[in-house]
Amino acid sequence: MPVVINDQTYYRTADVCRMVGISRNTLFRWLKEGMVSDVEYRDCRGWRLFTPAQVDVIKTKTNHVFAISRSD
Repeated sequence: MPVVINDQTYYRTADVCRMVGISRNTLFRWLKEGMVSDVEYRDCRGWRLFTPAQVDVIKTKTNHVFAISRSD
């Protein structure tokens, strides 16, 4: 479920993973390896908050990875 702060929509990790079709482990690995830039915002618990633009970047990365794996 998205979070709205100061009229800006953010998505939590679980939301992003569900939206783009990857596991949490995959997302965290991509963040750690720098394949996807880490977030700028966190909630009061320290959980990552992704903007819609960041979700689009992750979705593009996911589509690219799946396209490569299908061509092998």
